[in-house]
Amino acid sequence: APAAARVAAQGQAVSPPTVISNPPRDFGPGGAPSVYFSDPDVLVVDPAFGGLVQPNASIQRLWRGGSWLEGPAWNNVGRYLVFSDIPENKQYRWLEDDGRVSEFRFPANNSNGNTFDLQGRQLSCEHLTRRVVRYEHDGSVTVIADRWDNKRLSSPNDVVPHPDGSYWFTDPPYGASLFEGQPDVSGGPTNPAGLLRPRVGQPPELGAMRRELPNAIYRVDPSGRVDRVATEELVPNPNGLAFSPDYRRLYVASTGRGPGDTHAGGLGDLHVFDVTTDNRLSGHRLFSDCMVDGVRCAPDGVRCDVAGNIWASSNAGRAVGYNGVTIWSPDGRLIGRIRLPEVCGNLCFGGPKRNRLFMAASQSLYALYVNTQGAAGA
Repeated sequence: APAAARVAAQGQAVSPPTVISNPPRDFGPGGAPSVYFSDPDVLVVDPAFGGLVQPNASIQRLWRGGSWLEGPAWNNVGRYLVFSDIPENKQYRWLEDDGRVSEFRFPANNSNGNTFDLQGRQLSCEHLTRRVVRYEHDGSVTVIADRWDNKRLSSPNDVVPHPDGSYWFTDPPYGASLFEGQPDVSGGPTNPAGLLRPRVGQPPELGAMRRELPNAIYRVDPSGRVDRVATEELVPNPNGLAFSPDYRRLYVASTGRGPGDTHAGGLGDLHVFDVTTDNRLSGHRLFSDCMVDGVRCAPDGVRCDVAGNIWASSNAGRAVGYNGVTIWSPDGRLIGRIRLPEVCGNLCFGGPKRNRLFMAASQSLYALYVNTQGAAGA
C-alpha cells in the first residue's frame, strides 16, 4: 500500500486489483471497495458492449458457502432469487430486501436448472429423480416430464418456457453420478462393473434407475406430450439453453463427455437453431467455438438480453482470468467479458427492473448491475 501511494503521488496510474492481480481482488463485503468508475473485471472487447455496461456498478459477491451452485432464477413477485446447490441437495433463496440467503427446499432431488414460467410457476430439473417438475401456486408439484418413448430420461439439466405454453429442456447425463444425483444400477452405462451402490443414502423408492436414452433436447407440449426436437448427433451433451427475445432462435451450450457416454462428448461451444412455426428446430449451426485468446471458455448456462445479445457462463478451468461470463452479439461476435475468481456454472437476469445479472459460480453467488434487461424468461 505505501508503494502504491508513492506511485500515485508521482502522478502515475495505479492498476486496480482484479482477478488476475497478485494478490487477487477480494469480491466479498469485507474487501476493499472499488473506487474506479468502471469495474476492472468487466471488459469491453467490442464497442457494442460499452452501451450494456453500467459504469459505476461493481461486481459483488452476495454469498459464499455452496459446493456447486447452479440454476439461478428470479421470481418477479416475491423479489427473490432461487438457486441450486446440486451436491448438497438443496435450493437456496436470496432475498432482495436484506440480502439474506436461506434454505428454500431440502431435499431438492439434486436439482440443477431452475426457471419461472410465464405464469410465475417454478420449474426445476431434478438429477436425482431424472425428471422436470413444476411447483404450482397451491404448493403441489406436477411432473412435467420423466420419460420419452416409454424410456426414462437421463438427467434433465436446464429448462426454458415458451409463450405457447410449452417447455423446452436439455437431457445430458451429468446427474448420473454420486456427486450430483445417483448412478445407474449395476450393469448400467454409468455403473458397468456394479461397484457403486446407488441405493446408499437414498429413499427406498430410488436407486433402481438405469440410463436408457442418448443425450437430446426435448419439447413438452401444453397437452403434456414430450417430443424430441434435437439429437446428440447435432448437439453432443446439450446443457444450458435460451430463446432469443422473439423466440425465433434457440441457443444451446454443448459441454464435455458425461457419465455413460460412448462418444467423445461436446467441445464446449455454443450452437443455434431456427425455431419453426410448427415447433421444430431447423438450420442448425455452430454459433461460437467460445475460444478467447486461445482459451476455451466453455459455456454452461445461457441467457439473452432484450437486444438479442447472448450471455454465457464460462468454465475455463485453471485459466485465471477467463472464468466468468462471455457476452456475444446476435451475429456471434465476442463483445464483452466478466471475469470472476471461480468457474461460473449458470446465470440469469433479475431484480425489480430485470437489469441485474446474477451469476452462480462454483461456491459463490455474484451479481452485477448492467445497462440492459433480460429477455422474458431470462
